[in-house]
Parts: sequence; structure tokens; C-alpha cells
Amino acid sequence: MQRQTIFQAPTAAANMPYTINVGDPISALDTPSMIVDLDLMEKNIDALFSQLLPMGVNIRPHSKTTKSAILAEKLITAGAKGACVAKLSEAEVMCAKGLTDILITCEVVGPTKVKRLVDLFQSYKEIRIVVDSEEGAKAIDTAIGESGVADRILTLIDLDVGLHRTGVEPGEPALQLAKTVAGLKHLKLIGIQGYEGHLQHLHGFDERKRACLESMKILVDTAEALRKAGHQIDVVTTGGTGTAEFCATVKGVTEVQPGSFLFMDTDYRNAVGTKYKNSLTILATVISKQGPKQITIDAGLKSLTTDSGLAECKTLGYTYGVLGDEHGSLSWKDGADLKIGDRVEMIPSHIDPTINLHDFYYAHRNGTIEAIWPVDARGKVQ
Repeated sequence: MQRQTIFQAPTAAANMPYTINVGDPISALDTPSMIVDLDLMEKNIDALFSQLLPMGVNIRPHSKTTKSAILAEKLITAGAKGACVAKLSEAEVMCAKGLTDILITCEVVGPTKVKRLVDLFQSYKEIRIVVDSEEGAKAIDTAIGESGVADRILTLIDLDVGLHRTGVEPGEPALQLAKTVAGLKHLKLIGIQGYEGHLQHLHGFDERKRACLESMKILVDTAEALRKAGHQIDVVTTGGTGTAEFCATVKGVTEVQPGSFLFMDTDYRNAVGTKYKNSLTILATVISKQGPKQITIDAGLKSLTTDSGLAECKTLGYTYGVLGDEHGSLSWKDGADLKIGDRVEMIPSHIDPTINLHDFYYAHRNGTIEAIWPVDARGKVQ
């Protein structure tokens, strides 16, 4: 199928009770708003691609972070091969926007979801899936067969390399699953996925590298065992922002899946350092004064997630606290007093779920809005 045109960025934010246009200053934004420093974001792209592309691996960035077809296209322009998504509903959105070279990295299980997958596959033959069970693989095979689609869906074995979240066990279980998949009429086995998610935020460069290489050995050894068993394993995909640079050095790894590097958060920064910059912040307003050294801002749990700790104020010296769904606090001992009406930028602690709370990115350069990008797959968790 001929590729569609990627959805074009709007010049104004739609469905808003007030108008914000490209060219406006970020001071014109209501708050809380999600803003992106384009200079920092572009430096992050350059830092990752300039390091990894010369190493000979494909880069398939994970769009579960951005949930944006426009940003996925920007990364493809920079040299990426397609994109990853976590959920089928994200794939539906991305394909509709024209981004069709997609790997769905989570298993598609259950009659309703399998039907949706088959419906998507009927229109978009480039999509790739992972399986970690015979039951899951056979259900998809049966559904495709009943639909009358003659094509075979590109399929990877999902291998547990230590995360213990999804994935078949290495060794005989993986070999048996590959044999089953290869014997199905409507699945085409092309590779293997192994995600070492438990290592992404491991502090200490040397320890993270050591542990990552152990997981990679499980992955590439299994890929080689599958080849010796007669399977054509062309894709060996793995890695995230915290480990991609190690994965790319391993012979046999063909593809890495970093996502958070584009924007970063405090959790990744604390683990991997400042190689990638915090390019995304949540703009908030001081709405109340609560004593001489504490104020309230209009960004609480509905604007900033706390599963990876508390957000941080971009300006050093202020400590964030949660005051509920709509409110947060900033307190300080030294430094300038914040006043009612002042604006602050908050750095998220976990970028992916924070982005899922917002409708738009307001991308600025030197304080002037240069682009407005919708969060296309916001809320798409099925």
C-alpha cells in the first residue's frame, strides 16, 4: 500500500477555549502546558543518532514516549527505521497518520484485540508483532485465516532476558515456540525481541553495561540457536535509552528501541547523566502564597506523574510537593521569592505517563512557539 502523508502540524491549537498560534511567545500559554525546547531536543537527536548509526544498528525509536506521528516522522528523517509502539491502539493511530513501519512491542492477546489487529493488518501489511506463547500465536493465525487475508504477518519471538514481565524463557521454550510459529500459515517469523527494561535506570555506567551485556548474551545466543534450528532470524531488537549504546556493540543485535532520550526526565537523568538534556517541561503558574517560603502552583497529579518520584523545578533551589490533583507546592530556603503570577518550568520524573496527561506539545525556540504538535495517541492504552 502506498504510504500516506504524515499528519501536518497545526499552526494553532485546536479545540481550545483560547487561541495559541505559531509565533506567539510561550508567555501567552495558559497553564499547565507541556513545552519543548527545540534546541535541546535537536541536540538529543543528534547525540543519539551520531553515536549509534555508525555502529551499524537500525534505530527504531519507541513512540510510546511521544505518542506523536509528527515526532516519529522527525526521527525517521534523522535516520530511524520506522517506530515502535507499545499498544495496538497506538498502532491504529500511527497507521492512520501514515506511519506504517511499526513494531508493536507488547503481546496482542484476547479475541477483541486480535480482531482489531486483523482489521489493521488488512490495510497495513508492514506492521510487526511479538508473541511469547503458542496460545497467542495460534489465536492470531486463526483470526487472520478466517479473515481471508492471504498475507503473513511479520512476527518476532518475545524473549525474557531478565525483566520477567513478558517473553518466553530462553532455551527449549523459545525453540518450541519458534517451531510453532514457523509452522503457522499466517505468521512469518522474522526475528526475536528481548527488552532489558529492568536495567534502564540502573545507576552506575559500568554496572549497567555489565548487566546489559549479560542480557544481550541471552538474546543473541537464543537468536543463534533459532538459526541453527533452521529459522531465518533477521531481526534482533532490544534496548532503551539507558542501554542502547551497550546493545549496539553486541554482535548479532540488529536494532535498538530508545524512546525517552528525546525529552528525558529526572529518573533517566539520575541514572545515565546529562548526555541527553531535559528538553520537555511543564509550564506552571504560581497561584497562591502559603507563607514566606512556600507557594502553590497549578500543576498537581493531573499534570505531573509521581510513579518515579517527584518532578523538579527547572530553576534550582525549589522543592516540589504534591497538594492534590490540581495543585503542587514549591518551597525553598534560599534564593528569590516566588510571587503570585510567576511562571515556573517543572521537569517530569517519568516522561512517558506525563506526556499521556496532555493534549499538545508547544515547541519553542528561545521562547517563541515554533510548532504545535498534538499528542495523537493520548489515552490509547488498549
